[in-house]
Amino acid sequence: MRKTGKYEITGLIEAQFEPRSHGRVLRNLLGIKRKREMDLVEAQEHLRVLEDLSRIYDSAHRFTGKDICRIHKLWLESIYVWAGQYRQVNLSKGDFPFAAAKQIPILMAKFEKGPLREFTPCRYQSTDEIVKAIAVVHAELVLIHPFREGNGRLARMLSILMGLQAGLPSLDFGNIKGKKKREYFSAVQAGLDRNYEPMIKMFSDVIDRTIRIHEQ
Repeated sequence: MRKTGKYEITGLIEAQFEPRSHGRVLRNLLGIKRKREMDLVEAQEHLRVLEDLSRIYDSAHRFTGKDICRIHKLWLESIYVWAGQYRQVNLSKGDFPFAAAKQIPILMAKFEKGPLREFTPCRYQSTDEIVKAIAVVHAELVLIHPFREGNGRLARMLSILMGLQAGLPSLDFGNIKGKKKREYFSAVQAGLDRNYEPMIKMFSDVIDRTIRIHEQ
């Protein structure tokens, strides 16, 4: 098992790092070796694709597993050869293991037939219903962690798209850092027991903050 600063990784194909990147940057199509540069490129592509996605998926769209793969591919295909493909390596964060790689196709099929079918399109009338829908979908997707990289950001993109379906402004996650980030990860872990209340609390705060900023 090889350790990185972020995850522990078991596997071969996607566990390759860019030569001379000191094990900090995954092997990529751009030959980027510095983590700060890669973070910037991924963030720029994230902003670009989010604008595109808001035009691709309308308020009546029910999301599927194929959509999740498509979103990931549209975001990272210029950077990684495996963009849009389910990971072939096992990932864990600290002592917390995400879903085993071999289980991902099965889990994503269940995710499509369960939360995605139940909660999208996200066109609920009450804020409580909207918050619950986004929180449950977000928690379940992050727990599966279907891709080698970018799962949290992908889940946030889907949350933003669901929020747009519900008539909300683009969700602002800028406050999830420091203590809030630790609370967020605890909320993800709680989802293992189908306890979504911590994640519901997180998204209630995110939506309240987004609306306040939008109204200023």
